[in-house]
Amino acid sequence: MAELIRLTVGELLDKQVTRFGEREAVVYPEYDLKWTYREFRDQCNQVAKGFMKLGMNKGHHVSIWANNQPEWLLTQFATGKIGAVLITVNTNYRTKELEYLLSHSDTETLILMDGIDGTSYIDMLLEICPELTHSEPGHLHSARLPRLKNVILLGKQNHPGMFSWLDILEMGKEVLEEELEARSSLLEPDEVINMQYTSGTTGFPKGVMLSHYNIVNNARNIAECMKLTEKDRLCIPVPFFHCFGCVLGVLTCVSVGAAMVPLTKFDAGMVLKAVIQEKCTALHGVPTMFIAELNHPDFVQYDFHTLRTGIMAGSNCPIEVMRRVTEEMGIKELTIAYGQTESSPVITQTKTDDPVELRVTTVGKKHDAVEVKIVDIETGQILPPGVQGELCTRGYHVMKGYYKMPKETEQVIDQDGWLHTGDLAVLDENGYFRITGRLKDMIIRGGENIYPREIEEFIYQHPKVLDVQVVGVPDEYYGEIVAAVIRAKEGVHLTKEEILTYCQGQISRHKIPSEIYFVKEYPMTASGKIQKYKISEMILQKKQQNK
Repeated sequence: MAELIRLTVGELLDKQVTRFGEREAVVYPEYDLKWTYREFRDQCNQVAKGFMKLGMNKGHHVSIWANNQPEWLLTQFATGKIGAVLITVNTNYRTKELEYLLSHSDTETLILMDGIDGTSYIDMLLEICPELTHSEPGHLHSARLPRLKNVILLGKQNHPGMFSWLDILEMGKEVLEEELEARSSLLEPDEVINMQYTSGTTGFPKGVMLSHYNIVNNARNIAECMKLTEKDRLCIPVPFFHCFGCVLGVLTCVSVGAAMVPLTKFDAGMVLKAVIQEKCTALHGVPTMFIAELNHPDFVQYDFHTLRTGIMAGSNCPIEVMRRVTEEMGIKELTIAYGQTESSPVITQTKTDDPVELRVTTVGKKHDAVEVKIVDIETGQILPPGVQGELCTRGYHVMKGYYKMPKETEQVIDQDGWLHTGDLAVLDENGYFRITGRLKDMIIRGGENIYPREIEEFIYQHPKVLDVQVVGVPDEYYGEIVAAVIRAKEGVHLTKEEILTYCQGQISRHKIPSEIYFVKEYPMTASGKIQKYKISEMILQKKQQNK
């Protein structure tokens, strides 16, 4: 068991430097960049001092809008050392979403890259803050974002109204190490250090407030389940702006002194090369990432003998994918993690020695030092093993709340401190949890409750199916009907009739999809999560077009 500790993010890094100072901490194959733990800490300190010179005080709100750049890592720990609150910005955000986040979060400093995939972040920011073009760096007066004062542009280029990253490094030379140490000594583990905005699939996104204590201890428990040590090297292709990247990836490595091997963005070919080149022992990803890697044309050319563990999370894993990951990629100790941003994020996780069947059908047992219960949706009464209800959790890992949203916070954290996840689950007699769906995803067809996960798990087993998502669509007679959106395996021909025949007599009639669609890909978030609400919108559009 990884016992709970009271350390700030900065103290955690400093502690590992004393133990593993000369071991590699950060390796970027794309940039041929390698830092030992001591070098990484020194770089973080330099940035932290630059931030102090800029005027960042304890509690200062800093947003970062960039992919997995080295500067992102430095910012994560630099803010952790000075007590500034790091707000992570989704790389997929566009103008309206960006304005909402910067305004709602009271961002005082924005760090951004110039753009991504042909999209200019600078142009979007200038649309919101045209005043930047005639402002002195550090003296922005924005009509729409009155709290925003500093904009820092990553890279070496200069832009009117913005500091460059090099400016920050230079400013750091004017602050003494003793001043940084004095600032760090004022920090408390229970203070908010990280704010992540939920995806906002319904309503406005909410800023989840997480403390040092939340995420440091969650990272240590994650590492414990993976049996991760200082000898491991973890490839991180998942985005830093998401908990999967900055907690399950970065902090989990630092919690044990392991090496991080990040990629700036996900590319299946680059992941395979990085794993081989850097002799990675661990690999993270959502199921769609692993599917892309397994189906990469160069996959058979690689030898993955160094891989041992990692985490698959984000959505349920088809058994065929898990089998190939364990057998063909050699990740025999791959773990499955379940949680949400509001729980820092991991609540339950499988162990390295759990059989494959449990890693496919369950999300493991609860982490140490956390409580989990399954309750009746209507009465709130605790349910016995084998009965489906809502999963609730309590403990060190529960967020401090939603920023400036007390009512929304009260809706998910009850008076006894239990976080209501909104996820439907079943607990078995051995303590393993199975997630059966989302309360909001439940389909009600003619009064029958249908849980998409159950149907997905069945259709996944069809030999021609690569992936499947099940959603409910409005129907005049039944209220809702079941629709299946399927990705067929490469090079095979799959028809609706084959799927219907496959379901006939195997699952209840009311669960058999009334509508079946075939697609090449699903709409996804930047973190690789499939957006079911967009799938539903796509179906509705098709139905309207066919009328």
